Amino acid sequence: MSFQRVPGLVSMITTVYNKLPYLEDCLTSLLNQTYTSWELIIIDDTSTDGSYEYVQNWINENEPLLREGTSIHALQLPRNTGYAGAITTGMYLAKGEFIAIQDADDLSHPDRLTKQVQYLNHHPHIDLLGTNYEVFEDGHPERKTPVHWLKYGDQIGTIYARGGHCICHGTAMFRGTVFDRIGGHTRRIEGAEDYEFIAKVIKPGARNVDNLREVLYYYRKHMKQRSRSYFGKTQKGHDNNA
Repeated sequence: MSFQRVPGLVSMITTVYNKLPYLEDCLTSLLNQTYTSWELIIIDDTSTDGSYEYVQNWINENEPLLREGTSIHALQLPRNTGYAGAITTGMYLAKGEFIAIQDADDLSHPDRLTKQVQYLNHHPHIDLLGTNYEVFEDGHPERKTPVHWLKYGDQIGTIYARGGHCICHGTAMFRGTVFDRIGGHTRRIEGAEDYEFIAKVIKPGARNVDNLREVLYYYRKHMKQRSRSYFGKTQKGHDNNA
């Protein structure tokens, strides 16, 4: 029997590895989504700073506040698998028609899920949709700056065909059938898992990925970001399991 995804449900996946200082902001931004049909799947990659214990307490405190149609699930992996292993585990658990990525140190606008689902419902040929975003330095969420590296429409496929990158991975929402078809993130290219995943979603000659121009995500810059180990001080949001 083939797996039947839940229509309209968004499975949000957040991977956590030693992200204790940022979890309250991140999780609260997801709890406050205006979209009313979602499940939050939190995968802890064997944190050592108390992150998983914090997540468990946060769930216990906030589950009574959940609206009908929403749920939160947490899993701690028995060993550290790295970003690709953790996020792919979350994708295997996802039941939703749509899967959304959320990095544990970033924030989502309250209307993020609503607007991405609306777009995907009105554009059935689009398999994966990112959004515009702004960057803020840790401790200064009021000082947000725009980014200028994203591309839109037909430009996206061209950029990836040339080996470039123009979708912020943390903003991505994609159809669950995409995961069913191509699987999750590779563990063979440490530091470029986000690029590889988006690149293999893109169908040559077809415009099946896009970005929303509206800012619906807020990317936190801090010294412990995973991305800094690979890309230095960048604003590109190259993924931070972070």
